[in-house]
Amino acid sequence: MPPSHETAPPSTPHAPRTAVLWCNLGSPDAPTAAAVRPYLADFLGDPRVVEIPKVLWALILHGIILRTRPAKSAAKYASIWMPEGSPLKVWTQKQATLLAGWLGERGHRVTVRDAMRYANPSIASRLDALQTEGTTRVLVLQAYPQYSGTTTASVIDAVNAWSSRQRRVPEFRFVNDYHDDPAYIEALAQSIEKHWKTDGRGEVLLMSFHGIPARNIALGDPYQAQCLETARLLAARLGLSTAQYRVTFQSRFGKAKWLEPYTEPTLRELGASGVKRVDVVCPGFPADCLETLEEISMEGREAFLHSGGEAFSYIPCLNDSPAWITALAGIAERNLAGWPTQRTSTTP
Repeated sequence: MPPSHETAPPSTPHAPRTAVLWCNLGSPDAPTAAAVRPYLADFLGDPRVVEIPKVLWALILHGIILRTRPAKSAAKYASIWMPEGSPLKVWTQKQATLLAGWLGERGHRVTVRDAMRYANPSIASRLDALQTEGTTRVLVLQAYPQYSGTTTASVIDAVNAWSSRQRRVPEFRFVNDYHDDPAYIEALAQSIEKHWKTDGRGEVLLMSFHGIPARNIALGDPYQAQCLETARLLAARLGLSTAQYRVTFQSRFGKAKWLEPYTEPTLRELGASGVKRVDVVCPGFPADCLETLEEISMEGREAFLHSGGEAFSYIPCLNDSPAWITALAGIAERNLAGWPTQRTSTTP
């Protein structure tokens, strides 16, 4: 039998063999049209995101959208860009660092890496590095509390695409959702209560989730039901009546019908109906990003105030709050169960 010319990745005996891959959507590398264009091409070119016949959508995407949208999106990104970079990337990286520290304090010998479904650091590049380090088990944990084929399944697709190119594939586990996790709900409640304590309380709490096409729900996507359950649990924890909160969906793209009610029209309706003060929180976004900082805190604010409202209060995402990192670590720890991650165990 001829000798193999394949070389196995080096293995460091004392390096952690188990890893947590903390995945988020992604963001361009810079708030410029040149950086936004490839990011949008990758994002909007994903058939999980836009379910239109491939040839037709390619003509629309490359013939129209990628010629006009990058410059407009770049201006929006510039309005929320942090000194360290994209807010979504900054917070996601901090969350990974804090998660690693929390798990380490609990005695787990694991590596934690952040990764982006679109743009950098890519899922493939992170998995390449983990494999080189000798990692044999990977828990894929996503920044999507509510499952959707447009987000959660797309990350799984990316992991499977990477796996299809490997000779030796690590053992994978996927956390599909944690929309009703008690610690996640508690972290949301604490962030809202902290805001109310320091900034006062509005007449209505509007919970805005990212939207998806309504057609997806008819085809079996559980996303809407999970968003509504998160909202119900959060409202119950806060002691809110049905008149004291609203659930809406934002970020509609294209002309198709998406999940309703839409966020911005609802804010206009509230302002015009005599509601003077509204608080807005985005429970489906663990990290602040373009959709929360620009679309909600800027555009949503303008819509409400211009329609007659007097005070608009945006409640930041969970970001690096201790309650959220504790919740995230608890989710990770439960899903790592059975793997030899404890420092006292023998790692094979």
